[in-house]
Amino acid sequence: MDDSNPKPKQKNLRKGIFLLPNLFTTGALFAGFYAIIVAMKGQYEIAAIAIFLAMLLDGLDGRVARLTNTQSAFGAEYDSLADMVSFGVAPALVLYQWSLINLAEVSPFLGKIGWLAAFIYTTCTALRLARFNTQVGIADKRYFQGLACPAGAAVSMGAVWVCETYGITGGEVMYAALVLTLVVSTLMVSKFSYYSFKDLDMRKKVPFVSVLVVMLLFVFLSIEPPTILFSASFLYLLSGPVISLFRWNRNRQRLSEAGGKSEPDETK
Repeated sequence: MDDSNPKPKQKNLRKGIFLLPNLFTTGALFAGFYAIIVAMKGQYEIAAIAIFLAMLLDGLDGRVARLTNTQSAFGAEYDSLADMVSFGVAPALVLYQWSLINLAEVSPFLGKIGWLAAFIYTTCTALRLARFNTQVGIADKRYFQGLACPAGAAVSMGAVWVCETYGITGGEVMYAALVLTLVVSTLMVSKFSYYSFKDLDMRKKVPFVSVLVVMLLFVFLSIEPPTILFSASFLYLLSGPVISLFRWNRNRQRLSEAGGKSEPDETK
């Protein structure tokens, strides 16, 4: 029931409210709201961490619902509304309070551009969620159309966390923050294909080396969490245009080969 996992078709969803999965959804909503509160107090590092916690909880609610067979129409709608706050409103306000607000010190015009960029981010998140909800059961589940809003929040909040860790203030990188905000917003509503990892079956047997790889990932993450998380999320952000370009080039080659075979032989 998270944005990174398609919801079941509405006709298969049961009526009623189940407590267990909605506890995780409420936790994600609380973490997003808490990020707004601490950002207003100038505690931007804590705000970024809170949104990453919201991502973790958002990734668990749908899985818990499927494992316990407690999927419902209420839970699906509640999850989308929680995502809007945790990965739309909260990151936009944190970015604005941390960095974009400083554009007003340069000129009143840039000040308006700053809060409008935050509004664009919020709107693009809403559009991304609305499009995702209407494509459940239709689109190829192996790929997302556009950057998922939790991934967009990971990139933007990862940047905030890294800067705060290394003592870089939002005012020093306000133009870079503006560009990042607009780029993430655009990618969320784009048609670029992003790998969804849905074809990975966690219940299958894996080689022993896979356990070692997971262990190493935890080791690297514990050494420098903000840098590792931001780097991974930024690489994922770049993967969309790369995958789309690769698929477009492959489809073009197939069309050209098919066109070449269908051409009549004019030589006699």
